[in-house]
Order: sequence, then structure tokens, then C-alpha cells
Amino acid sequence: MTAVLPREAVAVAKPGRIARLRTLFSTTAFKIIAAYLAIFVMFAGFVIGWLGFATQRLLTDQLTETITAEVRGIAEQYSIGGIRRLVEVVDERGRRPGASLYLVATFGGDVIGGNIGELPPGTLGRPGWIETDYRRAGEDAGDRPHRALAQVYGLPGGFRLLVGRDLEERDRMREIFGRGFRLSLLVALILGLIGAYFVTRRVLKRVDAMTEMSRRIMAGDLAGRLPIAGTRDELDRLAGSVNEMLGRIEALMAGMKEVSDNIAHDLKTPLTRLRNRAEEAMRNASSDEAHKAALGSIIEESDGLIRTFNALLMIARAEAGNQRENMAPLDLAAIAQSVAELYEPLAEEVGMTIAVNAAPAMVTGNRELLGQVVANLVDNALKYGRPAEGGGRVALTVETDGGEAVLAIADEGPGVAEADRGRVLDRFVRLEASRSRPGSGLGLSLAAAVARLHGGTLTLGEARSGAQPGLKVALRLPRLAHDAAAPPAA
Repeated sequence: MTAVLPREAVAVAKPGRIARLRTLFSTTAFKIIAAYLAIFVMFAGFVIGWLGFATQRLLTDQLTETITAEVRGIAEQYSIGGIRRLVEVVDERGRRPGASLYLVATFGGDVIGGNIGELPPGTLGRPGWIETDYRRAGEDAGDRPHRALAQVYGLPGGFRLLVGRDLEERDRMREIFGRGFRLSLLVALILGLIGAYFVTRRVLKRVDAMTEMSRRIMAGDLAGRLPIAGTRDELDRLAGSVNEMLGRIEALMAGMKEVSDNIAHDLKTPLTRLRNRAEEAMRNASSDEAHKAALGSIIEESDGLIRTFNALLMIARAEAGNQRENMAPLDLAAIAQSVAELYEPLAEEVGMTIAVNAAPAMVTGNRELLGQVVANLVDNALKYGRPAEGGGRVALTVETDGGEAVLAIADEGPGVAEADRGRVLDRFVRLEASRSRPGSGLGLSLAAAVARLHGGTLTLGEARSGAQPGLKVALRLPRLAHDAAAPPAA
């Protein structure tokens, strides 16, 4: 039993196929293939047409040479034996199988000899090369006339000599080339369209898969990635680049979520402390000195919050790349020297020293951001890099390593465990569980973000071996050419 579809289903199915075909034909791949197909068809048509023209020209030249030779030979017979000899030669040659066309006539047009039965009027009155219709001797008037290439030659005494060759072979060759021309173009067009259809359908299938995955990603599936066929073509390269971008976006979104959580946890405590101190001052302060002390404590807590938000803002700007327009050639050694001079008084207060060994190293960067990074790293070393027995030294070095400039800060403290070295680069991460020392856990995060902004890396390692391995933080940036001019010292 044959199932019959409802009319509504048929009506829906047909527009669907038409819509798919329209989508297929409107794709860039199909348009490019169609353009190349049109160029190929035109080129093939030109080549086949030129071959047909050259072949006909060759055949015509051969016929012309044959007729010219025969006219020359017959003319020699005429010069030897006169008109009688000429007629005998023409009649004898005209009876041969596959013979040429011959006709000898008087000035008035009366036929004396030859194998041509009928010519258009006035043909013999036009000496030279002609193409004309004719009928052979013995053919009926109802037969279709033939076509010939002939030469009309005037003889002494007013006689006319016509020698020609039938053009049936040339016309057949022209017909063969014409048929082959049309058939070749038709086959090329059909095969090209079929190939364009399947190629475009394959490309469209991959684009549809990418579009579907893009919709899923826009719907919230940030872990989704565009499919890669493994052919290493332009679509695979595009999908790979987009997937890298999606990975970066996913990381940024995860970082944003983490920042939001960290802000909610880490800033809640100082804000609560700030409110409690203000409330305590309102409730318990009984003198101007007590009010001033409470206000000073509130201001100090507010400054810490402002520093935290400023650090977050600098990290956000660095990760967004907003500071690239302020980059210029600068010397890392000059930045290291200036930061070391700035922190020398603080180092003396805590009983530590800062040793600088900086060789000129030119990079392209933002002086403010790089200075802030070096200051954060030196500040961390002074806070957390003091040996258990006291004292200690912070070594600040700048050197070149191939195509990189390396700025390193090493201390003599307890260092950072290898398992924690990746985690401390995240925002608000502090390895000190009690959090008794000032800080927000954003210094290394800012340094890592600035390193990425400058196309470099930030690595953590041990400064030395032993119970107190210390921490060595290395900032690696692309170095300028050796002959780059150094800017004036800041």
C-alpha cells in the first residue's frame, strides 16, 4: 500500500528544498567556483574555436595550393595544344574518381568541356578566387547544390577556365568541430555545476556545523569549540583561531567570575572593619584625640581599599590591551635602578639590603606599568623574603638572553612551593593563611598581566638550594635590536 503525503506536507517540503538551493547558490564557495567555471568555459571555447578556425584555414590553404597547381598544369597544356588540347585534358581529368571540378566555356558562357553541370549566373564573369554553389554534370536540378572553392582564369580568345575543389570535407570538419565545441562546453558546464554543488554542499555543511556550535556557545556553552575536520584548509585554520579566541574568552570569563567571588570575600572583611571602626568611634570616642585616631584608622583602611581597586583596574587595563598605545623604547636597567633607589630606605628599616646588577636591556613597553611591576616584586621580596635568622638581601638583576631581556628579583626567604607557583599568579591569592601582613594578593597577578601585555612571560622558581631556597621571579620580555637607541634616563 502506497503512502500518500498530505498536501500541506508537500507544500512545506518544496519550499524547504528551494530555500536550501538558494542558500547553496548564494554561498561564496559556489560563487567562486561558478566564476572559475565561467572562465574555464570561455577559455575552452576559445581554444576549441581557434583549433577549428586553424584547421579550416589549413584545409583552405591546401585546396588553394592544389587548385593553383592544376591551373598551372592546364595552362601549360593550353599553351602546347590550344583550346582543343585543353578540352581533352579537362574531360580526361574530370572523369577520374574524386576528380576536381573543371569547366571550359566561351566568353558567352557556352560550355565546351568539363564535369560541372550548372553554375550560378555570372560566375565565370568574375576572374579570380570564388566560393560558389554548383551541380556536377549528370545531376538533376532538384538535387541539393554543392559548395566549391574555385579559381576562374581568362584564356586568350575570350575563353574561360574554372578549376575548383569541393568543400564538403571542409564543411564536414567545420560541423564536427562545431558539434564538439557545443558538446564540450555543455559537458564542462554540467560537470562544473555538479562539482560546484557537491563542493559547496560540503563547505556549507561545515559552515552549518560551525554556525550551530556558535549558537550553542552564544547560548552559554563556553566550553564548546568549533569543529575541525583535520584537512588543514582555510576553514580549519579559521576554526583553530576562533577556538583559541574562545579559550581566551572562557578563561577571561572564569577569571571574571573568580574576581567577583574574590572581591566578595576579600573586600568584605576590610569594608566590615571600616564600618566597625566608624561605629566604634561614634559610640566610644570621648575626645578629639580619640576621634582623630579613629578617623586616621578609617583613612588608612580606605587607602588600602583604594589601592586594591587601583590594582584591579590596572590588571583589567593590562589584560584588555588598553596600554599598548603608550609603549615606547625603554631600558629595563634604568627602571630597576630607580625602583631600587626608591625602596632602599624601606629595606634599611626592615634590616635588608637591595643589590642591583643591571646591564642595559632595551625593550618596548609602558614605563608606568613596568615600573609598577618591578615595585610590586621588590615590595613582595622585602615583605616575604626575609630569612628566619633576620637580615637578608634582595638581588635585582637585568640581563639579556638571546632575543629576550630578563629582569629577575631574588630573595633569601622560604620561597614558594612548586605546587603553589601557578596559583599565586591568580588574583587575591595569598599563601599567608593568617593574612596578618598588609597586602591584597594582586601584585603577582598584575605582574603576570603586564608580562602578557608586553608579549613576555613571568616565571617563578627557587633562588638557591637549601632549607631557605628563596624565591626568584623572572620577567622575560622581547628585546629590541642591539642598535636601538637608548632613551634618556627617567
